[in-house]
Amino acid sequence: MKKILFLDRDGTLIRENPPTYQIDSIDKINFYPKVIFFLSKIVQELDYDLVMITNQDGLGTDQFPDHIFWPIHNHILNVLKNEGINFLSVHIDKTFPEEKSPNRKPGVGMLKNYLKSDCYNISKSFVIGDRLTDILLAKNLGCQSIWIKDNHHHNHKNLTQKEKNYYSSIDEKDLKKTISFTTDSWENIYEYLSSVSTKKLTHQRNTLETNVQITISLYGKGRAYIQTGLRFFDHLLQQIAFHSSIDLNIQTKGDLDVDDHHTIEDTGITLGEIFYRALGNKKGIERYGFYSLPMDDSLSTIALDIGGRSQLFWKAKFFRERIGKISTEMFIHFFKSFSASAKCNLHIYATGKNDHHKIESIFKCFGRAIKMAIQKNSYNQIPSTKGIL
Repeated sequence: MKKILFLDRDGTLIRENPPTYQIDSIDKINFYPKVIFFLSKIVQELDYDLVMITNQDGLGTDQFPDHIFWPIHNHILNVLKNEGINFLSVHIDKTFPEEKSPNRKPGVGMLKNYLKSDCYNISKSFVIGDRLTDILLAKNLGCQSIWIKDNHHHNHKNLTQKEKNYYSSIDEKDLKKTISFTTDSWENIYEYLSSVSTKKLTHQRNTLETNVQITISLYGKGRAYIQTGLRFFDHLLQQIAFHSSIDLNIQTKGDLDVDDHHTIEDTGITLGEIFYRALGNKKGIERYGFYSLPMDDSLSTIALDIGGRSQLFWKAKFFRERIGKISTEMFIHFFKSFSASAKCNLHIYATGKNDHHKIESIFKCFGRAIKMAIQKNSYNQIPSTKGIL
């Protein structure tokens, strides 16, 4: 189920223009600082549809003629569209407050289709706005709110005395459960939504030889907590996490009293399995990743396709039998295991004289290539002409 960001326009996407608060000319359009940059990142990286809902008092009357509003409004939408910011729908209430229209925020009259739909998870959605009406809208919808509250904020702007009295009677503490986050920064909004939108998956694979449990967040901060019993292997897996920005918690208990084979193989299989699950239908990702990474005397180049087919091409030669407590023959086996269970094509080339540098550059390069492949784009389509991966 998809989530929605219900966005106010004036005071949230653009600054308002006191004392009338109407934007009646192009030169008065003043976008909220960094809103375009960070809203674009939200669209690309997070799984939200955008819906605009705004009250425009008396739109279409002599007080606020259509010919003034629409060129400005369309210009705002076009600027955002050019940056990949598209709205699923735009809802504009044209009534005055005293008309008490059910469509006027905080009423949900214009949004009933979303409440009835099985396609949207309203409880995980957000209203983002700068007024108490936006918070009340979130409460009425049954979702959370992000309150933009800065030095330019006016709680009671452009209201009748009756409305001022009503909003003055509202105790913000009563809305505490609805207000998830308060800020004056779109950067902070992006970071907050990223933190709450990070999807964690846990997968466990048990055999008579190993017990592997992995928790993954594809769009994380590169945090790693890894214990496999092989310290150098832990170090290499940490490189994947750091350079891909994937959060990884890997706990492997294997029969190291026998050798390192089962521990490394089964960690690779389990990591591939959970990576494949985390990708889902792969809608909106780049799919392909490629990277070249130098490390002193070594150079690694990796190209991968997470399109559903398994194939490993490996061209890397090691001169030592072991690095740390890992047999060098196990490096190709790890990536073969990952490629098979993650269902990805993987081409790995590496040169260099120092085997430690060589394998470390391979794991770092692998993380960078994965980061490119899972990057979200603005098209939100399955990256295949077949329509399925």
